[in-house]
Amino acid sequence: MTGTASPPRPRRRIFADLTPLRTSAHYRRLWVGSTISWMGQAMTALAISLQVYAITGSSFSVGLVGLFSLVPLVAFGLYGGAIADTVDRRKLGLYSATGLTVLSVGLAAAALLDYHRVWLLYTVVALQAVCGALNGPARSAMIPRLLPAEQLPAANALNSVTMTSGMMAGPVLGGLIVGWWGYQAAYLIDAVTFVAALYAMWRLPSMLPEGRKGRASVLDGLRFLGTRPNIRMTFFTDLAAMVLAHPRALFPAIAVLWYGGDAKTVGLLAAAPAVGALLGGLFSGWQGRIRRHGLAILLSVAGWGLAVAVFGLTRNLWLGLFFLALAGAADTISMVFRSTMLQAATPDGMRGRLQGVFIVVVAGGPRLGDFLAGTAADLTSPAVAITGGGAACVLVLGLLAARWRAFARYDARSPQA
Repeated sequence: MTGTASPPRPRRRIFADLTPLRTSAHYRRLWVGSTISWMGQAMTALAISLQVYAITGSSFSVGLVGLFSLVPLVAFGLYGGAIADTVDRRKLGLYSATGLTVLSVGLAAAALLDYHRVWLLYTVVALQAVCGALNGPARSAMIPRLLPAEQLPAANALNSVTMTSGMMAGPVLGGLIVGWWGYQAAYLIDAVTFVAALYAMWRLPSMLPEGRKGRASVLDGLRFLGTRPNIRMTFFTDLAAMVLAHPRALFPAIAVLWYGGDAKTVGLLAAAPAVGALLGGLFSGWQGRIRRHGLAILLSVAGWGLAVAVFGLTRNLWLGLFFLALAGAADTISMVFRSTMLQAATPDGMRGRLQGVFIVVVAGGPRLGDFLAGTAADLTSPAVAITGGGAACVLVLGLLAARWRAFARYDARSPQA
């Protein structure tokens, strides 16, 4: 008796799916280069903060570092996306990565020459943000051209490992290197790490946007977004989490008030979400089997809000760290499916502009959340601000899901923006 063999059942995975690294040499080089350079950038970010404080002795001056990076990142994020929909994305990524390399070399040269001026550091931070705003949309828009659609969730999970490992290890290494060999060593090492990213970009084929028609307009991208409710919902859900339920700004206060701790306690609170996010990326093998991406986003963002709300009720440090880690894992799951939906349901000629919007939301949401949490804590208390923010996140998420019900039915096998 003859018959057609049934297709093999997909293997159940627990750990991160490494298929994109095995099947695409271009993606593998891009991922390795990004992982190495991301850690170098995290080292430089810490070294700049330390150097600003050493020059000024002012925490306010250190805080301005974030402002000098945020404004160009938001302003150029949208335009960087529009440029990525007009030019060869490979060249845009290569040129912007070269700019970041030159800036790190400049920082190292200034430190070696004992030229310590805070205005120079602020200028470099702003220019780094401009280069990052050009590089990010170009690099993200390349990934759907390098991999088949079914591998995008795995690729985005691997990208989350890159970011979280850099956020965890980069500052630690930066602090040690600055302490042992000075600022110039951290900046020089950062410049060297960009070699891997530059090599990966250089080896890529030409990445001209499909259907390119002259100059790409930011307004056209926003109009396109206005007609795509599922894509809009990926941004709305992230804003609900990051603006309403983002307790980071309250960590210094609650470390003392709740746990009787000090700066080390603040460090533990700040590291816990990153640890959870890293574990969420490492144990992401199951995500490739999920087809209802919209429902997965709703559940994971609700998980973030609930974990933050419960964290606001805890007074045991280790229990609090556990719920912060849960929140970080939920955020990684949300990020994987949001990125995948954005890449799969957006035409190639619009991907750069939509990635630009993604950068603005990801960069601006947490900073608005810091402001809102700090204001609410001053008017009420840290507990009310944190628990109320988590509850508000879940409530707003429910209202969004009720308003755009098709989002929960989104099926990755037939992506509809």
